[in-house]
Amino acid sequence: MEMAGKVDPRVARSKTALKQALLGLLEDKEFEAVTITEIVLTSGYNRGTFYKHYDNKEALLEDILNDLIEGLLEAFRYPYEQTEVFRVHQLPPGSVKIFDHFMEHAPTYRILSRSQVMPALREKMFRALKDISSRELLPELDGIDAELLADYSISGLLGILFHWIESGFARSPAYMQEQLVKIIRFRPDELQTRPST
Repeated sequence: MEMAGKVDPRVARSKTALKQALLGLLEDKEFEAVTITEIVLTSGYNRGTFYKHYDNKEALLEDILNDLIEGLLEAFRYPYEQTEVFRVHQLPPGSVKIFDHFMEHAPTYRILSRSQVMPALREKMFRALKDISSRELLPELDGIDAELLADYSISGLLGILFHWIESGFARSPAYMQEQLVKIIRFRPDELQTRPST
């Protein structure tokens, strides 16, 4: 039971066990093939406990995705939450915490990236990041459509993040932070071309 904003440790334990059970099952099978019976057997809890917390397996999955989104948004806000003016081009790489969030939850992201759940997670991330960037970051636009800019920026960020997941987190968070900052600052006046063959 939740009282005064505190979560009963038993509730937290059982929900964590159910989440871990579902993630473990997703390593071997698609979400649609997973049953509630398998989830409760794997978790060590019973169906009564499951239904006390969740109406169905989709609600359990939604809880897992919401946990990830909550951490993602906290990491995304980190560089600007304590400032009135966020100078993007002066962003120090160490203040970019989004890669730390992904590394901290790497096993979960790895499992989800190999499942049919990934498109839903990506869409949920896109909408959440677009929502907070539209509400909390107000760039001077000089004739640029704000919604198109948000779509472009967030799609690029997610492209980098999902490339990193798909690479098996081949580079360190520090390397990825540095590269993201360099990409943000990269404004070429011209590009070399190579004739097509």
